[in-house]
Amino acid sequence: MQSTQYSSFWFQEALKSEPDFQPRKLETDTTADVCIVGGGFTGLWTAIQLKVKQPSLDILVIEKDLCGSGASGRNGGCMLTWSTKYLSLKKLYGEAEAIRLVKASEAAVYDIEAFCKTHGIEAQIRLDGTLYTASNKAQLGLMAPVLAALDKQSINAWKPWTTEKVKSESGSDLHLEGHFSSAAGTVQPGLLVRGLKRVAEQMGVSIFEHTPMTELHRQNTPIRITTPCANIEADKVVLALNAWTPSLFPELKHSVVLVSSDMLITEPAPDLLKNLGFRDGKSVIDGRTFVHYYRTTPDGRLMLGKGGNYFSFGNRMSAVFDQPSRYQTILDAAFRRFFPALQSVPLETTWTGASDRSATGMPFFGRLADNPAVVYGLGYSGNGVVQSWIGGQILSSLVLDEDNDWTRSGLASGPKGSFPPEPIRWLGAILVRNAIRRKESAEDENRTPNWLDKQLSRLAQSAGKADKS
Repeated sequence: MQSTQYSSFWFQEALKSEPDFQPRKLETDTTADVCIVGGGFTGLWTAIQLKVKQPSLDILVIEKDLCGSGASGRNGGCMLTWSTKYLSLKKLYGEAEAIRLVKASEAAVYDIEAFCKTHGIEAQIRLDGTLYTASNKAQLGLMAPVLAALDKQSINAWKPWTTEKVKSESGSDLHLEGHFSSAAGTVQPGLLVRGLKRVAEQMGVSIFEHTPMTELHRQNTPIRITTPCANIEADKVVLALNAWTPSLFPELKHSVVLVSSDMLITEPAPDLLKNLGFRDGKSVIDGRTFVHYYRTTPDGRLMLGKGGNYFSFGNRMSAVFDQPSRYQTILDAAFRRFFPALQSVPLETTWTGASDRSATGMPFFGRLADNPAVVYGLGYSGNGVVQSWIGGQILSSLVLDEDNDWTRSGLASGPKGSFPPEPIRWLGAILVRNAIRRKESAEDENRTPNWLDKQLSRLAQSAGKADKS
């Protein structure tokens, strides 16, 4: 199976482990109890959870390309939790639910690892934690309010590290402060999503790739899904399209904004990385609004990414998201600042991923107003590797009409905010993005940012850090 058409290093590497794989395309009309549209983390976790709960269900997954070729196979592979978003969770859903969601997100890290071990998915999972840092003086103390709130509820997994320890274990002297949580890790996301596809099929889920949905006849009973070569009739439908959702469903087009997260990865240099202090698989995330995030791989590569670059006009899935990063200059500058000792290490490649960022920075799930048999989930806001496991729990519960903690959660009540229509949305996003860039550039140089840039930057900070995973 040739993989050169996919820009993501992770997905190309994953497909190399399937040399004899041939995708199966839907070519004959069929029926199903549940049709899941989208073969990424959300769709596959939902299919698996449905099979666990009701093994007799006839479940069909359709994917317009290959399973995992979207955001699931091209993110940074950082397994992070909702603990740093506790204050936002409390504001949105109340104290008790916020505590439950923090605990659930931390448990999900270990649940995913256990699932992979049980089912033989070799996804390079390394639960070595995560380190949140300050990479300039302006970022010092930013975590203090949320840590104090977590302490108050006795759910604080974060530990402060000395500056010396932060520098020695982060691989960079740029960091001035750091807090470490062991409830986190890293994963090769392409291998994980392809492993989920294999397990879902072994459980009896029918999966068809290169089978895009061309139309959803949501008023039909059963619901009819049209594809280029065949029709599907299903009692329930799950829309697990993430960044593709707003362009297909007008009622959700103002619920997210599509923004790129851009990544680079080096060729292997294990000895150099070890000399810098990289000895495990922890992720490192700095304290800016559109964060820098980086991690190593088991074969000694360094991956670095940065969010908040390309904003899509009208939430169109532009070709930009399927190409090498057009922001390599920005990535290269960050790489040089963080790792001056690695300047001789060649880059393997760069790539781009689309993040469906919600107004709150949290995902949302629900039912289409005109047909509750159609459920959806999106808005992971760059933090979906772990949270898509929870998404599978929520969507499977909605499909089965269960009355449980997930269906009663505020997460399952649709979007909690919206963005303005175009062109205001795009113009506002660019205005804020550029203000953030100027503000953080000044802070990196120990200069006082412009007052207006600081005020505009606060508009993006209200939903917390973005684009990390």
